[in-house]
Amino acid sequence: MRPISQELSWRNLISSAKTLDGASYAVLAGLVALLIFTLAVAGMGWHMAAGTDVPPGGYVALIAGVLFSLLVGVGLMALVFYSSRAGYDEPVRLVVPKQERPSE
Repeated sequence: MRPISQELSWRNLISSAKTLDGASYAVLAGLVALLIFTLAVAGMGWHMAAGTDVPPGGYVALIAGVLFSLLVGVGLMALVFYSSRAGYDEPVRLVVPKQERPSE
């Protein structure tokens, strides 16, 4: 396995960019346009909301949402580690019952 510095070298980026076709460039241009639009809307919303106060219920909802998101994230990561350690991620193997095994 090569180090990440070799994987992200300019030579690799340029050679992989040469293999892109017109559809890939169209998707890339659409994503860049969507990013610019999102940043513009966020900036306008930030400036229009200047000077407004957040009620205490808003802070409570914000804290509850952050804690719930952290709880879900930690729980899912714990399940990933548990399933990996318990062997649930092993490849599937066919288990033939003893009655159906061919005789030797």
